[in-house]
Amino acid sequence: MAKASEVKNGNILRFNGELVQVEEFLHRTPGNLRAFYQSRMRNVKTGKLVEYRFRVDEDVEICRVETSDYQYLYEDGDALVVMDNATFEQFNIPKLLFGKSVRFLKEGMNVIIAFESDEPIMAQTPSHVELEITYSEPAVKGDTSTNALKYATVETGVEIKVPMFINQGDKVKIDTRTGDYVERVK
Repeated sequence: MAKASEVKNGNILRFNGELVQVEEFLHRTPGNLRAFYQSRMRNVKTGKLVEYRFRVDEDVEICRVETSDYQYLYEDGDALVVMDNATFEQFNIPKLLFGKSVRFLKEGMNVIIAFESDEPIMAQTPSHVELEITYSEPAVKGDTSTNALKYATVETGVEIKVPMFINQGDKVKIDTRTGDYVERVK
């Protein structure tokens, strides 16, 4: 157990039986009242925002979270199988932890996973991935004068918007957080 004064932004706490990540932790000393810590925390599993005032001497449980690189191997139902790059141990990680960016994962990519006592609590894909275009309509001459976009399908089966000059077989860089085209890779 630690005191509330030892908590920092980004820490993972066990708060009311749930794991929360501290987003904002401010020390307040209003006039002639006692000092306190105003905190804004986000539930790790549900994403719900929690606000709470801690007394300065209040006990809090700061969780030990281990983050490491893993290699994505394959999909197994509602889970993804990943392998630890150091020990070659395999784990099943729920797809929900990756969010929308899971649709851009390709076998062999590295992902970052955070564990708290053998339970996966957070998963993160690379911020940008390079994927090959498997299908796109050919551009019609004259359509490329403006900043026009067309739909194209990448090798993971996701349909994204790309500029008209992108053709089937080209490699493109995609932002996994938004699903937007970034640039063509040579």
